[in-house]
Amino acid sequence: MSTTQIPPAEPERPGLVATYRRLWPYLWPHGRPDLQRRVFTAFGLLLVAKVVTLAMPFTFKWATDALVAVVGAKDGAVPTGIWAAPALMILLYGATRIAMALLTQVRDGLFAKVAMHAVRRLALQTFRHMHQLSLRFHLERKTGGLTRVLERGRNGIEELSRLMVLTLVPTIVEFLLVLGTLAYEFDLLYSVVVLVMVAAYLGYTYKATEWRIAIRRRMNDSDTDANTKAVDSLLNYETVKYFGAETRETARYDQSMARYEKASTQTYVSLAVLNAGQAVIFTIGMSVVMWLAARDIMAGRTTIGGFVLVNTMLVQLSMPLNFMGMIYREIKQALIDIDDMFKILHRNPEIADRPGAAPLAITEAVVRFEDVHFAYVPERPILRGISFTVPAGRTVAIVGPSGAGKSTLSRLLFRFYEPQAGRITVDGQDIAGVQQESLRAAIGMVPQDTVLFNDTIGYNIRYGRWEASEAELREAATLAQIDRFIAALPEGYDTPVGERGLKLSGGEKQRVAIARTILKGPPILVLDEATSALDSFTEREIQDALDRVSRGRTTLVIAHRLSTVVGADEIIVLDQGRIAERGTHLALLAQGGVYAAMWNRQREAEAAREALKRAEAQEGESLRQHLEPGEIQGPVAKAPEPASVA
Repeated sequence: MSTTQIPPAEPERPGLVATYRRLWPYLWPHGRPDLQRRVFTAFGLLLVAKVVTLAMPFTFKWATDALVAVVGAKDGAVPTGIWAAPALMILLYGATRIAMALLTQVRDGLFAKVAMHAVRRLALQTFRHMHQLSLRFHLERKTGGLTRVLERGRNGIEELSRLMVLTLVPTIVEFLLVLGTLAYEFDLLYSVVVLVMVAAYLGYTYKATEWRIAIRRRMNDSDTDANTKAVDSLLNYETVKYFGAETRETARYDQSMARYEKASTQTYVSLAVLNAGQAVIFTIGMSVVMWLAARDIMAGRTTIGGFVLVNTMLVQLSMPLNFMGMIYREIKQALIDIDDMFKILHRNPEIADRPGAAPLAITEAVVRFEDVHFAYVPERPILRGISFTVPAGRTVAIVGPSGAGKSTLSRLLFRFYEPQAGRITVDGQDIAGVQQESLRAAIGMVPQDTVLFNDTIGYNIRYGRWEASEAELREAATLAQIDRFIAALPEGYDTPVGERGLKLSGGEKQRVAIARTILKGPPILVLDEATSALDSFTEREIQDALDRVSRGRTTLVIAHRLSTVVGADEIIVLDQGRIAERGTHLALLAQGGVYAAMWNRQREAEAAREALKRAEAQEGESLRQHLEPGEIQGPVAKAPEPASVA
């Protein structure tokens, strides 16, 4: 009997009040009285600006009544000085418009620092928290998607602050003033008509905008998907070129952009529907109020200036109302974007320092794994009871087939993950009970795939210890055997390395990684297959530099090429998450077990490669011997001389 799986409903997003409660500590920052004064001043200017805004239609009314009086003078005899009243009212009208504009701009300028300070604080807190989250979180999330959440969260805070404080609140204040003025100056019926019109206007805006938000969400999802695909493809530029997959990558990107195009088109169509409905509702309400004013003029209860006053007030009110759909949609979108940021901010790190954790105290730098069990997922155990010791100043190598759990050991040592059972100690201190910062400060890492920051060579070396002097920086480069290469560059240490270090070769990137580890000067060193991606010649050079770095340090070497670990004090062979063999290189060869089989396979592969190189060299020599003298200059055949023309 089959059962239909009902997809889980989308979790309810927090409302405006709940979100503002979250943002309030950032908009009203404690310890910053200057920003708090700006908030008070901005709200004071808001009220003054709205009073001035309401006074402006009255100056228009007074000017109109004054002009009617002039035009209505009997027998065309205009009394001396009668033009002074219209002129004065017109000047007053212009002054109120200028005052309204100035007050609004000063208010916006004052509040901008408050809003942007909140944006900066919250974005910085989120960015710092992203670095504190576990490796598992970052492996499961795509970098492009995370940066998009951060970017939209920043924009959402800015939008919400601007729209609420600078648009929505002033509109509400103005609306209440308009209702009160209409009831006082004319009749309560005027206020009732405007109230009904605005209620219908906002109700329609709410319904239409809710419909548009679903479309907007699909558009944002497709935009995020397209951005993630673009970032992923460009980061793997070389891989795309290797496989000639430009067309396929373009097609993947176009699929996302096609969904974005469709959703964007629907967004614009729905906006047209929203605007049309708003215009109809407002025009009907305004026409009714104008009819009421005309009726009162004919009845002698008001003047033509009153008719102008009603019209001007409603026209002024129409401008912020026209933006209500946009305001609601943007506020709703800002709430979604801010909530996504807060979800990351409120996500607890998988690995956190225990309360009262002390810094790691290094005495001898002895590393010990004690019956360690670990699995990324419960169904697939990676390590099954691993126990070994790396004595102070000695080198222990971990070898084994792919998937045996070699690199997992380094991740556990760095506390990127925690074992499900067993423990790891440094000088007898369980690393689960010490501060992560102090633990990682004591360990240096040279990984297989060195990814550099898109900055200079000097910046990437100095990353090991930022406060190091220039002399220490150069000494680290010398020990890593990269100083001559840097000296040959026109810009020296200021040479840009490109994104992820793509302007440097694999060996050069490894030397930079070694140099920054030397500069860090850690008592414990982890070499995670640091030479497996390099050619044999570069490997020998890098291995020489690594031997220098590891001298006198407690070193854990995770290796694929066994030739790099023959000098290790102990070699541990992992197989299916367990220690299969352990001993020195010669002792393991004598056992004739897993290690010896791996050694023989690698030696045979290297011998085959050497034989192939010799065969290619002999073939090239044979070809040169069969060519006539003078036909070859160096490695390139010489072209025949052109025939001379008599």
